[in-house]
Amino acid sequence: MIRAVLFDVGGTLHEVRHPPGLAERYCQTLLDRLAERGAALPVTADSLAPLLHKNAEAYKHWSEEHLTELPGVRIWNEFYLKDFRLGEEILAPLAEDFSWMYDAVRVENVPRPHMRETIQALHASGLVLGIISNMISETFVPRLLESYEITRYLSCVVVSSRTGTRKPSPAIFETAARECGIPLAEMAYVGDTLSRDVLGCRNAGIPLSIQIQNPAMAFRDAGLAETGLAADAVIRDLAEIPGIIQAYNSKCRP
Repeated sequence: MIRAVLFDVGGTLHEVRHPPGLAERYCQTLLDRLAERGAALPVTADSLAPLLHKNAEAYKHWSEEHLTELPGVRIWNEFYLKDFRLGEEILAPLAEDFSWMYDAVRVENVPRPHMRETIQALHASGLVLGIISNMISETFVPRLLESYEITRYLSCVVVSSRTGTRKPSPAIFETAARECGIPLAEMAYVGDTLSRDVLGCRNAGIPLSIQIQNPAMAFRDAGLAETGLAADAVIRDLAEIPGIIQAYNSKCRP
């Protein structure tokens, strides 16, 4: 019996888009903030944007290999801005703002259709709801959920920047189970990737994995194409979830 439904954030509750010029404007903000602290970098925003992307991808590869999320100041010092050897003393006061802006300002987040209505319907049916998200910022997800006006429906919000562990490690799912008070065996999880979300469900022993289609993230799952790994249900719209939960629970009743 499913008693809780937990969600991924990026690609699941919203789609992430990359309008032209947005990343460069974000990089200019970073450069301005660093210059204010006496750490002007010898680059332009246009040249920093691709370098930052390359370094962020290197960190993503490292973090997925180790299933670890580093503290923000280390992420910026050892990966994102490693070429400039700024040091943690300079970056410590800036790291969280830079991390928040990385997902809030550098890209455009567009809520999925029926997102709020689906959360409300699941909550009204008596299900416990929560969030498990890989995120370098500690504040991005809480602030986002407030802006989406769904915080009051959620019993737990677990982000990798606070746990130090990342999906698909079972540890981050176990943390969420403790916080929401529902065993993993009575939980469903909704995400958009095989490599983090569906595999994370399998690793944690979650019986019902729901994958929402997200072509923009297909490249991250390319290495799993021949493994047979698949979600228990694949959806196009979040509004499909209540029916899936009802059907699953109906089969569990004697």
